[in-house]
Amino acid sequence: MTATPTRLLPPMNPLKAFEAAARHRSLTVAADELNVSQVAVSRQVRVLEDYLGVTLFRRQNRGIELTREGVVLFEGIAKGFQDIEAATRRVSRRGQRNILAIQSYVTFSHRWLMPRLHDFHDAYPRIEVRLSSSPDIADFETGNLDAAIRGGDGQWPDLHAEKLADMELIPVCSPAFLVNHSVAHVDQLENLRLLCSAARPNDWPSWLKSAGASFEPRNKLVFENSSLACEGALMDLGIAIANRHFVRRQLNAGTLVSPLDHGCRTGESYYLTWPKGRSPSRPLLNFLDWIRTQIAEATEE
Repeated sequence: MTATPTRLLPPMNPLKAFEAAARHRSLTVAADELNVSQVAVSRQVRVLEDYLGVTLFRRQNRGIELTREGVVLFEGIAKGFQDIEAATRRVSRRGQRNILAIQSYVTFSHRWLMPRLHDFHDAYPRIEVRLSSSPDIADFETGNLDAAIRGGDGQWPDLHAEKLADMELIPVCSPAFLVNHSVAHVDQLENLRLLCSAARPNDWPSWLKSAGASFEPRNKLVFENSSLACEGALMDLGIAIANRHFVRRQLNAGTLVSPLDHGCRTGESYYLTWPKGRSPSRPLLNFLDWIRTQIAEATEE
């Protein structure tokens, strides 16, 4: 009778500490992730090194570096930890409604996404969307998020990014404001009130430069975000700078108008993002298909 070979499985807690330290190349960051002290992580790594009889890290002045044995071990276990996380997510939602947690910028949520969410619910009634809005970068480690809508160039090393739409800035105001303040040339904006977003302070300067303005804006009213600035424009307070996608419905309805026919591409785009190495759930893939269709249809309006 052939004897079953003994499995060489190291203790889980030391292995978990090693995986986090190797992934971050830092004992301190690993400790923050695991919510323990740096000393505790170092101790667990030492337990694993003693168990295996090899050195896994070389301690340096500015951090740690994997040894040859450490590289081999990390490459062998990294996917296993990802698979464990993915399996845990699937099990934790078994028998429940599909939950989709999305974080988005305040303006994207208020001016574009929320008015359309009823359509997503009609198409996927068993998917429960949990939408949060924040100007901060999404924290996928502790935020319990499936995905986040983020603006930029799409080059984020730790994120998978699916492009949604380019950013294009245009000035907007109410029809009544335009009747009372004739604007035929960009330099006529110098004496008018410009509604600005504290979250996007470069939008007006970028647009003015691209339009060939010869002045620096002085008469400004600053709001916390672009959504509030657009609300100010609807209330005849002045001229706001807005992303064309966010005001398309108001432009089509005539509640907002653009006093000058000039758009400025910022070089940035909006992306739907989630961590690399994490397989997107079926609800997330449904959401991606839906939002792409919505953006394409809105562009054609």
